Amino acid sequence: MAKHNGKSEVKPKDRKTAKEDPEVKPGQASAASSAPVKLSTKEYEKELEKLQVELVKMQGWIKEKGLKVVVLFEGWDAAGKGGTIKRITEKLNPRIVRIVALATPTEREKTQWYFQRYVQHLPAAGEMVLFDRSWYNRAGVERVMGFCTEEEVNEFFRTVPEFENMLIRSGIILIKYWFSVSNAEQERRFQARINDITRRWKLSPMDLASRTKWVEYSRAKDEMFRYTDTKQSPWYVVNSDNKELARLSCIKHLLSKVPYEDLTPEPIVLPPRQADDSYVRPPMSTQTFVPEYRLKDR
Repeated sequence: MAKHNGKSEVKPKDRKTAKEDPEVKPGQASAASSAPVKLSTKEYEKELEKLQVELVKMQGWIKEKGLKVVVLFEGWDAAGKGGTIKRITEKLNPRIVRIVALATPTEREKTQWYFQRYVQHLPAAGEMVLFDRSWYNRAGVERVMGFCTEEEVNEFFRTVPEFENMLIRSGIILIKYWFSVSNAEQERRFQARINDITRRWKLSPMDLASRTKWVEYSRAKDEMFRYTDTKQSPWYVVNSDNKELARLSCIKHLLSKVPYEDLTPEPIVLPPRQADDSYVRPPMSTQTFVPEYRLKDR
């Protein structure tokens, strides 16, 4: 452990370079910043449907083989994490694939081991868990907004690589995504939420504060990557200025990180309904029905 100004510091461990990372090959470093692909709504929906079919196949493989998968979604506010999670899960079985989005820790939880409230949500065999924000709150919002001490942050950086290695050694497939969005696009999305009452709930006080502390958040993110972007548990960055393209890219990448085979069963034949001429349905007047919806102008 290095010493500096009388205080202990944490050394970044297992930092990767573009040359070491199989996801980034020589000459491809600027690919994410190249001209974005523009998809029509029809093209996007067609591609999404194909990927969602593959997600169903992957789900079947996870259940059949007893795999345990954890996917972390982190990134800038309004970067499209929630929308991507929604498209991943909307065709899947919630008993197999579930979302964990924890609220602010309670007073009791604040006294626990930091990772304790996350551990209880880890998957059993045959499950996949998507964390909409995760234990990386400590390196981001908690640090920038002053909800934890620098010593607690340093302890997090010391502990989290070992914690994630333990998860991996236990058989969990751990995948970490960071959603990146430009300042201009983030501002546009924030304004859209402000102007749309059905989406305003997405704009929290912490989201607004993040705009005024952009530099602090950026520095915190950079330091977080230095310590936690390891060979065993790398970060995968999703360029999300184009939300539709980001969703497709993330889903396709996720499918590539969980090897699976197609276990689609044989076509199902629906049996005929049981016939019983002796059954008499009770009068409809004995039941309370929900009133049918009617348009006001009709």
